[in-house]
Amino acid sequence: MAPDNAAVNFSELVNKNKQTLARLKESSRLLLHRRDGEDLVLTTAARAEQDQTVVSAATRILTALARREPGSMELLLDILPDAFPWVRFLPETDVHTFAVELVDTMRAADSVGNSASVAQMLIAWQHTAEIHSDPELLAALTRDHDEDYGPVPVPDPQDVA
Repeated sequence: MAPDNAAVNFSELVNKNKQTLARLKESSRLLLHRRDGEDLVLTTAARAEQDQTVVSAATRILTALARREPGSMELLLDILPDAFPWVRFLPETDVHTFAVELVDTMRAADSVGNSASVAQMLIAWQHTAEIHSDPELLAALTRDHDEDYGPVPVPDPQDVA
């Protein structure tokens, strides 16, 4: 059995499609490298459906646990640093806000079958933690500037791209 991270150039799929697709049978997914753009992942529809089923089940379990008992949120807050070590840099109130937002966003994303919003939320919170981890950056971003820089001009539509 080949590793899950089998990779080929996209041109191999085009030029040697039978041999390349045979590699997919040996692996759960195939990474297709592209010269002119973003790499692609090729998998079977059955495998993609299985992956979505697993993610959906994990999401439903997490949301049910988080909402079940008053102490369950404390348990979630306790295990978050194991799953996301960067939460240690967040202020305590932000860790709680992150936990609630994580559960709510995962539940909403699962309901529409698209996890992009969860990934975006995790990246945003990680960047927030990075700011809190750097005292100089945190001071620069939270300093009161005591100045009003005046009204912001309306952008020229030609400058907005």
